[in-house]
Amino acid sequence: MIHPATELRYISPSIGFGVFATATIPQGTIVYVQDALEIVLPADHPLLTADIYQPILDKYSTVEKDGSRLLSWDIARYVNHSCQSNALSTGYGFEIAVRDIQPGEEITDDYGQFNLPYDMPCACGHPNCRGSVRPSDFTALVHQWDAQLNAALANLISREQPLWRFLDEETQTAVYTDLASGTYRSVEALRQA
Repeated sequence: MIHPATELRYISPSIGFGVFATATIPQGTIVYVQDALEIVLPADHPLLTADIYQPILDKYSTVEKDGSRLLSWDIARYVNHSCQSNALSTGYGFEIAVRDIQPGEEITDDYGQFNLPYDMPCACGHPNCRGSVRPSDFTALVHQWDAQLNAALANLISREQPLWRFLDEETQTAVYTDLASGTYRSVEALRQA
C-alpha cells in the first residue's frame, strides 16, 4: 500500500505513469508497506511462466528473495526507478523516504534492490544515471543504501506514520527492538538466497 499523500500522474509515452507526492513526505516516513491485499505469486506459480502475463509481471511486479513475485494492488505498482531514488526498501518489508520528498515530486525506488534476473535499460534522466539497472547493482550499492536507510530509520519514530498500522505485529516489534538497540536490519535481507 502506498502512502496516502500520493497520486498517479501520466509522465510520457515512453515512461507511462508515475506516483507523485501531494504533500511533503519527510525523511523517515514509510512510503509503502506490503499489506495483506498485495498479490504474491509463489515462485512455482503457473502464471509466472505464461507468456501472455510475462510483460505485465516484468513491468508491474518485483521479485522477492524467495523467487516469488509481488504485485501491488494499488498505485504502488507505478513507482518508477531512479538511480538517485528518494525511497528505498528496508529489510523490514516496507519502503521509507530516504530524504524529504516535496509536493509534486515523483516517488522513486532503486530497482537494483529488487532481485532483477536480467539487466534493464535505465532512462531515469538523473545526471548520475547508471545507464542500466543490473543484478550486480545490489552488491555494488548495498553499503550506500544501508547508510541512507540507517539515517532515514533514525527518524522513523519522530514522523507521522499513516501506514504503520498496516505492518504486522512481528514487523512492528522488530523495528522497535532494533531502534531501541540502535541497529537496523540491513538491505541484505532483501537479497535472494
